[in-house]
Amino acid sequence: MTGPDRLEEINALVGSLDDKDSVQVAKEVSAALARLEAVRFRALSRLSELRGGARSVVQEVAMNLFLVDGFAGSLVATGVALTSRLPRTLSLMDQGKVGGFAAQKVAEATAWLSDEDSLLADAMLESRLPEKNSEQVRKAASYAAMKADRSGADRHATERRKGRRLSVSQGEAGVASIEVVDGPVEKVTAAHKRIHREARALRNQGDTRTMDQLRADIALDLLLGGQGGVSERTEVFLYMDLATYLGMNDDPVKMAGHGYLPAELGRHIAGGPNTVLRRIITDPLSGQAQDLGRTRYRPDAATAEFVRVRDRECRRPGCDRAAHSCELDHSIPWQFQGETNVADLVSYCTRDHRLKDEPGWIYRLDPDGSLTVTTPTGHTHTSTPPPLHEPRQGRPPF
Repeated sequence: MTGPDRLEEINALVGSLDDKDSVQVAKEVSAALARLEAVRFRALSRLSELRGGARSVVQEVAMNLFLVDGFAGSLVATGVALTSRLPRTLSLMDQGKVGGFAAQKVAEATAWLSDEDSLLADAMLESRLPEKNSEQVRKAASYAAMKADRSGADRHATERRKGRRLSVSQGEAGVASIEVVDGPVEKVTAAHKRIHREARALRNQGDTRTMDQLRADIALDLLLGGQGGVSERTEVFLYMDLATYLGMNDDPVKMAGHGYLPAELGRHIAGGPNTVLRRIITDPLSGQAQDLGRTRYRPDAATAEFVRVRDRECRRPGCDRAAHSCELDHSIPWQFQGETNVADLVSYCTRDHRLKDEPGWIYRLDPDGSLTVTTPTGHTHTSTPPPLHEPRQGRPPF
């Protein structure tokens, strides 16, 4: 089922399938997708080869395939691994027996091995991967890697534990997740047991929250000093027009680095006891920031703050790092007569700031604040600072 005609034929018949045939069609499609993913991995590996393994390949793939950087990086790394160190796993993909996600698990689990040991692990896995889900594949690949290099396994475990970090991922409707990544397994297990024990104790005392809610609340309370955040102050940037703040409309509220919040939740956060409100003057026709309404602070600090308020997030298309944690850069380099003003400054996260200097990357900032990025393959991507409110016509609603 590889041709478009066959796909159209199956699509037309899907509505009349029984349960057995529905499962069979889903299996056939999954096998076809695996074969296509194998082609994509080869193409990404070839791109990396042509670029000499440059780090900027990840950003180029992310922008052209419309992916987040982390996932794009995993695809590129997996493509390189499959074409150089894991040929049997790649062959299983060609046969439709292993999907792309499972192949990523194999690549990640064997990434620390030498090329020679990777080939050994790949051979051990050939008969163990088909008809396994991704978690089973991960465990099998991890076991094969340790078998292929017993002495290196201890060193690898030590190095992985050195890479522990805290990760935040943004969700929808005013929620986010925080995770300790690659923490020492004994500490993570002990921490979870302590949180669960305290949650169970509260539950037994009559607390009406669910166990999931209790565990989450206790973990956050502990992270905030055990006081539930009462004495903690955290800086976040909410973008809300006056009409929404006053309850005269319910336009979504933007939180830099997170995304949009419902108006009521935005008003709840903005009404906190330690909230500091900032007046921002906008162009009523475009909604773009024009002034922060401030006459104090040194010019340099005011200019930097204006640029970050205007940009909200890292300006490289596809990156959502909050601007207040980004670096500022001259669109026209200082040594080439660039000026330190709002027309020439733009916000980039540290990674994308470095990307500007990679060969073949061209950045152009237009007078309206639009940033156009041209990749080494000649593709262009444009980002424009989002307006603080919808462009207005006629008289304001208040």
